[in-house]
Parts: sequence; C-alpha cells; structure tokens
Amino acid sequence: MNPKPSSIEEYISWFPSEIQEKLRVIRETLKKAVPEATEVISYHMPAIKTTEVLVYYAAMKNHLGYYPTNHPIEEFKKELEGFHTLKGAIQIPYSVDLPLKLISDIAIYRNEKAKQNAEMKKLKKKNK
Repeated sequence: MNPKPSSIEEYISWFPSEIQEKLRVIRETLKKAVPEATEVISYHMPAIKTTEVLVYYAAMKNHLGYYPTNHPIEEFKKELEGFHTLKGAIQIPYSVDLPLKLISDIAIYRNEKAKQNAEMKKLKKKNK
C-alpha cells in the first residue's frame, strides 16, 4: 500500500512539477467553489469536507482522478461527455486543459447535497 501523506502539500510534492501545478489548480478551484470546506487527506488522497467528504482528487499514472461519488456523475452526464467515467470517478487526461468550471460546479453540487443530507439527519433525530 502507498504511504499516507501527512498533508496535501506533501501529497502534491510527490509528483513532477507539471502534475503538481494541475493539482494546485484543482485545489484552489475547490477552495473558491466551497470556501467553508476543510481540506483533508482521506483514502490517501486530498479531499474537501464539510459535514461529509465532498470530493477527492488524485494524480494517477495517466490521468488526474476526480472522485465526487456516483450521483454527480449521473447529474453531470452531458457535461462529462468526452471524459472517461466510472462509478464515482472522472478521469481527466493530463493532455487536456482542466475543466475548472465543471470541477467547481460538481463540488458546489456535492456541497448542496451534503447540506440536504445533514438536514434530513437532523429531522430524523428530531422525529425519533
């Protein structure tokens, strides 16, 4: 198993400079999209979290992985045409420009869903 980075800075430092730059841009895009989110390392990857982890991102051998869970992949199906997607994962080839608006829109969408989930949990507790 790969070592777990102690910070997002450490994680980014493990990669060549071109990949580091792309990771930094994704990081800044996510900070702007969901400023109230906290940065965490989860499953050995950088992620942002509010009441739950919203999205993960990672450098892979041939692409950047963006992991917003499964539901946004369905919700943004049209915008994701041209990208290889798997259940809960979007592969962004290193050879293409980062789809920053899409990365941001998905993070904002996940944040809204997380707020709804937290609200529903509160209501369930209240009604017990």
